[in-house]
Amino acid sequence: MALQASKVQVGDTYTQKLTEDLSRTQIVQYAGASGDYNPLHSDEIFTTKVANYPTVFAHGMLTMGMTGRFVGDGRLTAYGVRFTRQVWPGDALTATAKVDAVREEDGQSLVDLSVTTVNQDGDVVVMGKATARVDP
Repeated sequence: MALQASKVQVGDTYTQKLTEDLSRTQIVQYAGASGDYNPLHSDEIFTTKVANYPTVFAHGMLTMGMTGRFVGDGRLTAYGVRFTRQVWPGDALTATAKVDAVREEDGQSLVDLSVTTVNQDGDVVVMGKATARVDP
């Protein structure tokens, strides 16, 4: 999301589909990339028989990373979220960023954003705040 401070206004919203169908492969790839091999994310038998979940589910940080890439992709200066629901294989995820403020700080143009990511049912799975550098 490449924004220009001169074209952004408080209240503007931006939305992007993050994935149409989150795959188990993506979840396992994230485990490898992050080093987080918690069996809740990859071991179907452990997850269903021991932990009593219906199936494996995505790492919260995977969803946070997908959302962060949409919001700032290298321009983030601050970012924090709360995980509100689990993300399951097959979920479709859509992120929305709402402009809360456009400002200057230390010679940089910044935008403060409220971010949410929802699944295909409209359930919020991630919500938070971000600040990103924008072009003047």
